[in-house]
Amino acid sequence: MTIRKDIGLAVKLVKDVAASRRAQKRLAGRLLGDGPLPLGRFKIAVYFADGAVNLYQMRQWYRPLAVLAETWPVIVLSRTGTGALPMSEECPVPVTYVRKVADLERVVDEQDIRIVFYVNQNARNFQMMRYPRCWHVFINHGESDKMYMVTNQIKAYDYAFVAGDAALARLDRVLWDYDFEKRAITIGRPQADHYSGLLPYVPDERQVVLYAPTWEGDRPTAAYGSIATHGVALATALLASPRHRLIYRPHPRSGVIDDAYGAANRRIVGLIKAANARDPAAHHIYDTGAELGWQLAAADVAIVDISAMVYDRLAAGKALLVTRPADPAAEIDTGGYLAACDWLDASAASSIVGTLDALAHDPEAEARLAVWVECYFGDATPGAATARFHAAVQHLMEEWERFDAVRP
Repeated sequence: MTIRKDIGLAVKLVKDVAASRRAQKRLAGRLLGDGPLPLGRFKIAVYFADGAVNLYQMRQWYRPLAVLAETWPVIVLSRTGTGALPMSEECPVPVTYVRKVADLERVVDEQDIRIVFYVNQNARNFQMMRYPRCWHVFINHGESDKMYMVTNQIKAYDYAFVAGDAALARLDRVLWDYDFEKRAITIGRPQADHYSGLLPYVPDERQVVLYAPTWEGDRPTAAYGSIATHGVALATALLASPRHRLIYRPHPRSGVIDDAYGAANRRIVGLIKAANARDPAAHHIYDTGAELGWQLAAADVAIVDISAMVYDRLAAGKALLVTRPADPAAEIDTGGYLAACDWLDASAASSIVGTLDALAHDPEAEARLAVWVECYFGDATPGAATARFHAAVQHLMEEWERFDAVRP
């Protein structure tokens, strides 16, 4: 088993290197055609050191960044070819490829960057954080009660933009000697102001169910993924129901660690294909698109794992179920929404249709949801989070001016 795993890792490494070289070759020609960046134009940078597999972390910020760029010019600094290539084609703000530290230094020297955003905790973030004359701000790629959200690494940044009171309480439980009043700024969920997009189906009387599971995790304490434990059973039941339409959006990393998890993922995809062949009007969807928003807005009910998707959906203020991890080692933070959410156990996955019928007629569940939306995101009125995001940026720009005026 160990030898097989090592061979698999070696093959993956070779493929990753080959993909990176192909991306670099394509980018070289494209960047030569684009010409140099205009000097001193960009005030805000988004630093992204990952490749294509983690692009979902950037994609959810595309629209908020595009709106922000109307006031403060924004540029994305991509450290990998496999990340820079797709972003150069789809990101609404400029993207530059800074593979080497020398490339990064050139951009820093030529631009007037005052704020740098970080969407994850990649170790290579520190290659950017060594530059002192700008604010380094952790904006994360989601809001959740996963262990990732309470790491001490947040202290490495000058500031953190967090969703709301729940995030502050979560961090306060674990961080020592951290100035929350100054360094943690609540902005809500700006992405929720852009939950839109063209529907790939014609709405009808079917109840639309979004099933958006996370990946299997790289250790037992983070084994939140449900595809192998809940997914096949609930997909089978929903696809057999003439009253439901399934939107299946698995995490891009599904199956990268556990072959059985990947096999379950492929089985669900096959079940969707077969169901649509039987009844084309059902229009069930296997969704791997770059855009996340229309799914959250269109679904009548969402079924998600413990992940940022819980809170992406919570920001929409609409019904959801959370899958209970089958692995008893998986850590569950019961100090927040997960203490009051509606759980779906693996044993109940095959009875999902009845569960959804009961949830649709439960006014207590609806009232409970409204309370937690306020706790996690504050004012969820359309546009309110975007206003807070822009106000936070304005505040840091003013702070930059204040410090710049008194420092040599």
